[in-house]
Order: sequence, then C-alpha cells, then structure tokens
Amino acid sequence: MLPDFIVAFAIISVVLLVTALASGIVERSPISFPLMFLSFGFLIGNRGFSIIDIELTDPVIEIVATLTLSLVLFLDATKLQLTELGRRWVIPVLVLGPGTTLIIIIGSLPLMLFMDFGWLLALAGGAMLASTDPVVLREIVRDHRIPRSVRQILRIEAGMNDIVVLPVILILITIALGDTSGPVAWVIFIIKLMILGPGIGVLIGSVGSWLMAKMDENIGVRREYQALYGIGIVLASYSMATVAGGDGFLAAFASGLAVVFLNQTLCDSFLEYGEVTSEIAMMSAFVLFGVVLSNVIESVEILPVIATACLIIFVLRPSVIAIVLSRARISWEARSFISWFGPRGLNSLLLALLVVQANIPQSEYLFAVVGIVILVSVIVHGASASPISRWYGRRASLETLEEDLESTAAGLFGHNEIDVRVIKPKELHQMMQEIPPPLILDVRTRSSYEREGYQIPKSVRVLPDQVFEWIQDLPGHRLIATYCTCRNEATSARAAQLLRSKGIDAVVLDGGLNAWKDEYPVEALQKMNSKE
Repeated sequence: MLPDFIVAFAIISVVLLVTALASGIVERSPISFPLMFLSFGFLIGNRGFSIIDIELTDPVIEIVATLTLSLVLFLDATKLQLTELGRRWVIPVLVLGPGTTLIIIIGSLPLMLFMDFGWLLALAGGAMLASTDPVVLREIVRDHRIPRSVRQILRIEAGMNDIVVLPVILILITIALGDTSGPVAWVIFIIKLMILGPGIGVLIGSVGSWLMAKMDENIGVRREYQALYGIGIVLASYSMATVAGGDGFLAAFASGLAVVFLNQTLCDSFLEYGEVTSEIAMMSAFVLFGVVLSNVIESVEILPVIATACLIIFVLRPSVIAIVLSRARISWEARSFISWFGPRGLNSLLLALLVVQANIPQSEYLFAVVGIVILVSVIVHGASASPISRWYGRRASLETLEEDLESTAAGLFGHNEIDVRVIKPKELHQMMQEIPPPLILDVRTRSSYEREGYQIPKSVRVLPDQVFEWIQDLPGHRLIATYCTCRNEATSARAAQLLRSKGIDAVVLDGGLNAWKDEYPVEALQKMNSKE
C-alpha cells in the first residue's frame, strides 16, 4: 500500500487535471463533474481496484468535509445578493424558506414508508435531501440564456436552504443523543445554536471586513491577498464558534453575510479565489465519498431506494415548489424549470456525515441510502441540465416571458411602487439635441429584439433582466431614457423603476419603439449591429 499522503496527492492531481481538461466536454455533454468524480471514487475503492480504503469515521473525511461545508456555506451567504434586493429581500426569502421546510417534512415520508426508518432519522434524511447542490447548479446560474430573475431564485434557494436544513439536523442529532433534558437545557442549546455561533460569525466577519477596508484604504492590499484573507475569515469563524460552544457552520454562513454587507470588495475578491478553492475541496470530497459509498452500498436494498429517489426527485420537490411559486408572476416554463432543478449532491452527503460522526444507530445505513439518492440525482439532473437549459433559453428568445421583464427575484413576487415619468417621442428627440444628451437604453426582451431590425439612434442595448448588473459599471449620474417595443409591455417601465430605486434619474419613452417609428421615418432609425 502506498503512504496516505501519496494517495492524497494523487487524488488531488487527478481532480485538478481532469477538471481542467474535461471542462469543455462537460459543458457540452450529459456528464457532470460530480458524477465523474463519484465514479472515480468507486473505481479506486473496494468495489473497483482497491487502491484506497477509507471508512466514514476516518479523520481525513472529517477534515475535508468540515473545510468544504464551511467554504460552501460562506460562499452561499456571499451569493444571496441581499444588498441587491434591498428592502425587498424578505419577499423571496419568506416564500422559499417555508418551501424548504415543507420539502423536509414531505421528503421524510418515503424514507419511513420504503426504508423503515423511524421518524427521527427519516426527518434527518428528508432534511439532507432538501439541500440543493451548488455544484450541479453552477452552470445553470451562469447561463445568460436563462432570465436573470429565474437564476436568482435558484441562487437564493441554494444559498438559504442549507441554513434552514442545518439547524434541523443539529437539533435532531441532539434529540437522538439525549444531550438535553428539560426546558432550561433546551433554551441554552438553542441560544448556543442560533445566537452564539452566528453572533461570533458576524463579529469575526464584521471586524475582519473593517480591518481589511482600513488596510486597503491606507496602505493598499492586492486582491489575491484579500482573497486569502477571506479564507482566513471562514476558518476563524468556524474554529472560534466551535471553541465557544456554538456551531461553526452557522458561524461561517453568518460571517459571509457580514462580509457582504460591510465590504463588497473583499466579497468579490474572495469569490474569485474562494470558488476555485471550494471547487477543489468539493471535487476531492466527491472522490472520497465515492470510495466510502463503494464500501457501504451493498448494505442497501436498491429497488426501495430507487423508488424513494424517483418519488423525491420527480414528484415531491416539483409539487412543493409549484405551490411555493403559485403567486409568482412567471411563465409555466419558468415554474417547471425551477421545480426541476433542485439537485441533491455534496451538501447532502456532508450533512449525512454529521449524523454518522454523532454515532447515531443506523446512521451509516442512512448515509448509504442518501448516497444512492444523490447518485440518481447527479445522473438525472446532470444529464438534463444542458438540454433543458437550451429549451428554456430558446423559449425566452421566441416570445416574451413574464420573468424576462424582471431583474431580480423579488420583482417576480410583487410590483415596484416607484413612480416613473413618461415622455413622448418629440420630447426625447429634443433632449437628444442637448448637451449632454440622455443615455437611451434599449431594454426590449430577447424575443422582441430578435424580431425587429432597428433601434433608436445611439441606443445602448441591455437585456431587461440584466439592468442591475449594467448599473454597476455606469459612470456618473446621467438622465436615462428607457424604451421597449411598446409601453404596454411594461419592460421599459420596470427597468426605469429599478434605475430610480438606485438613485438614477430615469424616464420612459411612451409607446416605445413603435411610437418612435410612427413619429419619425424608418430611415432615421439605426440598424441593429449586434446580436445577443
């Protein structure tokens, strides 16, 4: 047998080399990285070539899992985009939070019915399988064919459902171990879990962000060192909270929120480096879990587990999300898309490992069951990601979908009440002769833009669901006039409302491009010289 550190080096080298070389293939095929590395783990485990033998209780598993989950939770917090949503962040959070709770409860039922788990382990399993995996969702939320508001809903769900799931699992572990008895002990436990750990995380994230901001302002700190500093904040939050008796994982999440609100620059620099670091950790964890699953998979009856997986993936989650999104102003295509993409993956395995490490009876059996459900999810969701994204993107390009008009998830659940001034084509034409002229924003939807061959002269083309991102690089405070095809589409009004909510003076062209063409000859229009 090779020394352990040589095996570890070999695994990391495979992860790095394969991830880089196969990235182009993975983007164009039904194969996903999680499936690839889980399979690799099976191959080098006891069911394959027996190159490596790792038990669930091995310290290496605990170290890799702890580091990975801490990084994932910190990154989840930084991606929630609560500062972007402003005061309306509470709307999607209140809508999606109860949805996760409902998925936990309903998801536990097949574990009790088909797998004969007691209510406690069944609820723990339902919580594990309610966690959405950011690894499988990564390519989807980066796909700009998908309307931005839909991608943001998926980001918010993936970012916040772990913070709902994790306390549930920790409370169930405490009940199973009988570590608390009486109301006073439970109050102390809840305070440590929900206040002490997150409070330490907020403190470390806040102080850490402030210190970096001061050092960067007075001396200057290169972005790569700010990224390394972010890793230090994650590790400090986890370790300090754990030493104090709180939960280190909740502390990591809370410190990420503090960084988002206090130092966006540090957050951005950490995302560049932190995502790469967490990806290496996640892929290495997939390999290790593949090895572990190869050891325990024979203890499970496959058919009942497959039935459980199919019920959770194809029936339970889509039904719950359909209920949760029933009042959102989105198309049936978007509702189906969001309902389908709730893949289980690494986070579920990491949460299952917490139960195993607590030495709860049947915990290894539960880990094996959860592992097989995840394997089914990785195969099904990984294979369907590209074709379903292409289908939905094509639908968005052919017709104007309701979600295509909104930049944020909050906009799908309520109307913006900010008033916007409406101007006539002649008034806009007069403004264009002034110095400086207004900035004219063409915010037609994908489908409208593709159908029409002209723009108002000197227009700047921005997709309506990407106005917020465009604002970030906008120099100065210049009057902006937005237009779409016609006013009743409301696309330009919503874009102008978003601009005004960020303190930018914006007006709407009454009647849009159609009114402009009626007022001025087609020859005076500008031909579009770029496509999406």
